[in-house]
Amino acid sequence: MEYQATAKYMRISTRKLRLVADSIRALTPAHALIQLTLMPKAAALPLRQVVASAVANAKQKQAHEESLKFKIIEVMGGAGMKRWHAVSKGQAHPYKKRMTHVRIVLTDEGKGISDKK
Repeated sequence: MEYQATAKYMRISTRKLRLVADSIRALTPAHALIQLTLMPKAAALPLRQVVASAVANAKQKQAHEESLKFKIIEVMGGAGMKRWHAVSKGQAHPYKKRMTHVRIVLTDEGKGISDKK
């Protein structure tokens, strides 16, 4: 069976979050939660919350935490808030404050990401 959790409009850039997500893909969700707790990256806390939510969703449906594996960790770009930075001569330079959507799917059967070669 599959269990999922989604977080949308997270105020951290997709690039930063993908770096952390790639480091936990091969782990089990239980080990990933420990790894994310100890990781000194700003993206570790939001990703940890999504993984914890997916594990909680699985427990709600009486799945065993030890048998869970990551099937999908999807980090997608979200909306970007358009902002301006004032510069000389009354001009402004535009930039975007980027947001991210994250979707995590756990499975307790067959092969997960870590079993594929």
